[in-house]
Amino acid sequence: MWLADAWKDYEVLDASDGEKLERWGDYFLVRPDPQVIWSAPRTNRAWREHDARYSRASSGGGQWAKKRVPERWQIRYGDLTFNIKPMNFKHTGVFPEQACNWDFIRQQIRAAGRPIRVLNLFAYTGAATLAAASAGASVCHVDAAKGMVAWARENAASSGLAEAQIRWIVDDCAKFVEREIKRGKRYDAVIMDPPSYGRGPSGELWKLEKDIFPFLQLVAGVLSDEPLFFLLNSYTTGLAPSVLSCLLDSVLKPVHGGATQSQELGIPIRESGLVLPCGASGRWTKRG
Repeated sequence: MWLADAWKDYEVLDASDGEKLERWGDYFLVRPDPQVIWSAPRTNRAWREHDARYSRASSGGGQWAKKRVPERWQIRYGDLTFNIKPMNFKHTGVFPEQACNWDFIRQQIRAAGRPIRVLNLFAYTGAATLAAASAGASVCHVDAAKGMVAWARENAASSGLAEAQIRWIVDDCAKFVEREIKRGKRYDAVIMDPPSYGRGPSGELWKLEKDIFPFLQLVAGVLSDEPLFFLLNSYTTGLAPSVLSCLLDSVLKPVHGGATQSQELGIPIRESGLVLPCGASGRWTKRG
């Protein structure tokens, strides 16, 4: 398991009965987590004195009971600054478990010894984009949601990267990649965080288990002749990390060689010493 254990502004304090207690900077949030199927005593007083709690409704969806949180605030991970904004579907704008991947991205780019072009697909609020740009790469950031791209630009400005080499693209990822292939554009590294389920711009259904392999084959068409890495994330329940290795190896190794490592992602739970599982990642690298 790859652990996101270098945070100072974020931590999982405790987890019990389908919920996790988190510290986001100066604020304590309680959010549901389907992985937490165990019980714990809940002795930490922040369970009772939390600043906001997200509760799911029996009819679907849910809402925040906001007590003492502002509309937005900031947290830092190293030299990166993120604007936190609790949203209606429980998210805050950052997936903290991805910090171990941000470290991987930066290490790969800094060790390359050459200019690196990165394509970040389903790029959300831009944490991976900022990690790559801060290491010196030029980045193409693509997400279909205009609001998410705007939020990512806010994070870039807060991190001192407003003038970094980042292209901000609001577009359907598949259609954008198809056009890049026709234009002959190539990238040395790809980051992908596709949804488990969704709909395209024309209402077409996306289901990761069915659609990810042909999509990977498409995206492989924008890789340069000497690619550096390919990072694939998955939050699909029940999808083993080894499946990500099989996907990446099947598409990339016949052409580029290299090797893949895949692991669960996790965050330490301070109160119990357990680790909260948070999806999985596969990392293909040319150097193996």
